[in-house]
Amino acid sequence: MDEPTDVRVRSSASRENLQRRLDAVVRENRFTIAVVFPVVGAVTLVGSAEGVVPEPFAYNALLLLFGTAVMRSPLLVGLLPRIDRRGVGALGLLTAYTYAIEFVGVRTGWPYGTFEYGIRLGPMVADEVPLALPLFFVPLVANAYLLTVLVLGDRARSLPLRLGGAVAAVVAVDLVLDPGAVAVGFWTYVPPGGYYGVPLSNYLGWLLSGAVGVVLFDLAFGLDPEAREALLERVRTCEFALDDLVSFVLLWGTINACYGNWLAVGVAGLFGLGLLRTERYDLEMVRTAIPGGSDGSERG
Repeated sequence: MDEPTDVRVRSSASRENLQRRLDAVVRENRFTIAVVFPVVGAVTLVGSAEGVVPEPFAYNALLLLFGTAVMRSPLLVGLLPRIDRRGVGALGLLTAYTYAIEFVGVRTGWPYGTFEYGIRLGPMVADEVPLALPLFFVPLVANAYLLTVLVLGDRARSLPLRLGGAVAAVVAVDLVLDPGAVAVGFWTYVPPGGYYGVPLSNYLGWLLSGAVGVVLFDLAFGLDPEAREALLERVRTCEFALDDLVSFVLLWGTINACYGNWLAVGVAGLFGLGLLRTERYDLEMVRTAIPGGSDGSERG
């Protein structure tokens, strides 16, 4: 074995070993990540909005970013083995687009409608857009896309059906997110809209953003049939890959329920049904994730 080949083999072995360790960390902490963190987050955000949580914990940006990053970790670890150079490039474009469209939205009111941030979601870029914005937006696209292709099964081979279904799922995600975010004061629309303070223009804007996001995510993982099948195989066999969507349903479903946004709660419930259909997080998954349960090993 020549030296370059030996280096590649060692590098590959190191990556596989790191991936196994990351998988083990997430798997051993599934319940804490996917259930405890979003429930505590919901209580903290509602308490902050209602003036119950004292300073410096109310709307604490560091805690907010830390909690979000933890809840995103199963998705990142789940996708990591399937991210190649093309994937990095497409996700880089999606990140750039996320900043660009948000700057346009803040400055012009297009395409979402005129809105203002009510609190600082961590450090801001040019004092206008949260630096961590991709951490909030890109995983929403990824979760919607992955759940869609899993639910569609073999029908996901159809490009129009795959992309159309994923875009619809992204918009549905915001039917849950935006009413809750408005309720706890993350941002407000001027003037307020008819859907729990959210205007119709916001969802027309999400159609645009969702379409761009889904196309870029498809370029990263779904353009090549073999690459798409490898991604789906990873998601099917990695039981925690969609736990970030579990966190989303619990966090924003709970917040919307606290404020009586029942249509938004119903949409969150539909995502919950989708997760159950794809055998993501049922009662057995909860049992095996709690310390003292079974080992929670991957299902084939």
